[in-house]
Amino acid sequence: MLKMLENLRKRAIDETNVHLLLPEAKDERIVKAASEIAELNIAKVTLLGNEDEIKNAKSIKGLSLDKVNFVIPQKSKHFNIYVDIYMELRKKRGIQKKEAIETIEDPTFFAAMMLKNDLADICISGAMNPTSHVLKAGLRIVKMEKHISTMSSDIFMFSPDESKIFSFADCAVVPNPNSEHLAEMAYATAKTHKSVFNVEPVVAMLSFATKGSTSHPFVDKVHKAVEIAKEKYPDLNIDGELQADAAIVDAIGKKKAPGSKVAGKANVLIFPDLNSANIGYKLVQRLGGYEAVGPILQGLKKPMHDLSRGCSVDDIVNLTAIAALQSK
Repeated sequence: MLKMLENLRKRAIDETNVHLLLPEAKDERIVKAASEIAELNIAKVTLLGNEDEIKNAKSIKGLSLDKVNFVIPQKSKHFNIYVDIYMELRKKRGIQKKEAIETIEDPTFFAAMMLKNDLADICISGAMNPTSHVLKAGLRIVKMEKHISTMSSDIFMFSPDESKIFSFADCAVVPNPNSEHLAEMAYATAKTHKSVFNVEPVVAMLSFATKGSTSHPFVDKVHKAVEIAKEKYPDLNIDGELQADAAIVDAIGKKKAPGSKVAGKANVLIFPDLNSANIGYKLVQRLGGYEAVGPILQGLKKPMHDLSRGCSVDDIVNLTAIAALQSK
């Protein structure tokens, strides 16, 4: 494991005191991760499922779950309250009570309700459910952070020698963001980067042009996003439009964007669309040997994260540490 990830785990233990919800208790990776997270004191852990069934499962026989809490949604004293809350949230959609009951019986949606009602701090799902399922629970129940209208994602990129860490956004959620979306992504990603790594974010808005070197609607979109971000978030250290080399290579930054406080120094890279972001991080990962960790969902009032269905126990533990730091 990367030393930087080990350090994040240690910081989560030392600096935070959070309550984690893991709705997918039928997955043995989730149960094993719950045990490890609780034993390491990274978070207080609640599994949503039947305690006896989980503890008696052959795949996790002998696993210590003494520090783990259990909640069965249908037997919770909050169940009917959550059904009523969900019906109120979805009344404009004409939801019927039967549908609301079936929805809140779903552990991921029940967990989202626990987050909304301040009975927990973070939720991690997605080992068994598709991304869309996790996003729906977050968007419908937890809701967006104030002044943020669009959920986005951040992928952490660790250099092979662990001397550099970048945040890449948005690599997973919004296919074609407009200028307002890009400005919000810049703010959200900077906030994530600072909370997790405890360093000041330096944000570059990427384009195929640098500082008016060419004119095109794609470039104009990024330029406008920078203007919006500077107006809405005056404390944000942001600049653009910048080509990738001008953003991260000091000598090139000085040549292409003299006087910029960001050029050549960026650690947060905001891509103009999902195509470029997703392609970019995978090229850096596969050809540059960088370690990619994420995506880290951002924009909700409380951290609710989506796992890959191919995730490992370590992935779940690491994401918990990151989410704990994110929630500070």
